[in-house]
Amino acid sequence: MFEPTTPTLNSPNSVLANALLSTVDMLRPRVREARPERIEFVVGTQINGVPHLGTNLVQSAAFLLAQEARNVFRLETAVRFSALDNAPYEIVLDPTSGHDYQQTYFHALGRLGVEKLVGRYYRPFFDSLSSATDVEYVAETYTEQQAGPAFRAEFLRTLEAEEDLRWWLSPSTGVVHTRIPCPMCGWAEKRAERTRLVRLDGEGALYTAVCQNHGAYDTYIDPTDAAYLDLATLYRNVVKERAFTRDTTTLHVMLKGGDWAGGCQLVDGALEALGTPGRRMPVRVFTPQVLSDTGGKLSKSLIRAAGGLASVSGGEPWMLSTTGWPGTTDQFVDALLWLVRHLLADPKHFFRSFTAQESRHKS
Repeated sequence: MFEPTTPTLNSPNSVLANALLSTVDMLRPRVREARPERIEFVVGTQINGVPHLGTNLVQSAAFLLAQEARNVFRLETAVRFSALDNAPYEIVLDPTSGHDYQQTYFHALGRLGVEKLVGRYYRPFFDSLSSATDVEYVAETYTEQQAGPAFRAEFLRTLEAEEDLRWWLSPSTGVVHTRIPCPMCGWAEKRAERTRLVRLDGEGALYTAVCQNHGAYDTYIDPTDAAYLDLATLYRNVVKERAFTRDTTTLHVMLKGGDWAGGCQLVDGALEALGTPGRRMPVRVFTPQVLSDTGGKLSKSLIRAAGGLASVSGGEPWMLSTTGWPGTTDQFVDALLWLVRHLLADPKHFFRSFTAQESRHKS
C-alpha cells in the first residue's frame, strides 16, 4: 500500500516536459485563445468491473488539474465523469453467421443495475475526490449521453461525411462499428458487419441490421427517438467531442490514459475530416500509465494471460481491484491525491509512465 514518504523521482526529460514550467501550462495556449468562462475536465471509464489503479489515477488527476487550473486561470472548473455502460457485458459467437454478437452492460443489467454498479465502485470515490479538492463533478452514463438530442444530432451530421470518415474510424476495413441493438433482445453485431445505412433524410437515418435471435430489423435514428445508438470507442469520442465544440463558453479538456495517445491520431483525423476548426479541436491531457514488467499497461487481461499477478514484480492485488485497498475510501483518495500531486509538481514526472513496482516504491 502507499506509504506517506516523500518520493524520490528521477524522471527523464521529454520534448513536452521541456516546453513546460508547470503541467497545467499545457492548457494555457487554448485558454488564452478561447477565453472560456469555465473549464471542464472530461474523463470516461468503461464500467466493466472493479476499477484498477490506472483508472483511479486518471480520475484523481482530473480533479487535481481542475483544482490547479482554477487557481492559475481564475476560472470556474468542474469534472465530467462518463460511465460507459455500453461496454460489452457478454460476447457470443453466432454459429450461423460466424459473427460476434455483444450485449452491453446497460442491456444486461438495466438502468437500475448500472446505477447500483456506479454507486458501488465510483460514486463514493468521486464524492471523496470532490470533497478533498473542492471541485464539483457531474456523472452521466453513455446511455444518457446517446439519448440526448445534441449527441444524436451530431451523430446524424457525421453521416453526411461518412465516406471521408469511415477509414479514420476503421482503418483496416472501412466498416464503421455502428451498433443498433435489437429492440427485442438488446443484442447487436459487435463489428456491425450486416448493419446498413439505407436512408439519410432531413429528419434522421434508417438502418437495417440482423439479430442472431430475431432476424432482420429496421431502426430509425433521429434526435429525439428512443432507439439505442451504440457507437464503438473511436466513433463515440468523435461524436462527443464534436458536440463539445459547439459550446463556446466552456473549454472541455479530455483526460485520458497514456495508452490513448496513438488512438487519438485517428480521432483527430476524423474530426478534421468533419471540418472541425483547428482552434476548436479538443485539448487532451494524457496521464501516466501504470505498467507491468513487460512495458504493457497493467491490466486484468494481460495479468490473466501472463499467469496471474505474481508474474508482475512489485504488483499488489489491490492495484488490479482497488476496492481491495486496505483502508477507507477517504484514505485511499488521500493517498492517490498525495501521489498525483507529486507527479504534477514537475512535467517530467507527469508525462511518463511507471511500472507497478516503481509506483509502489516511489509512493
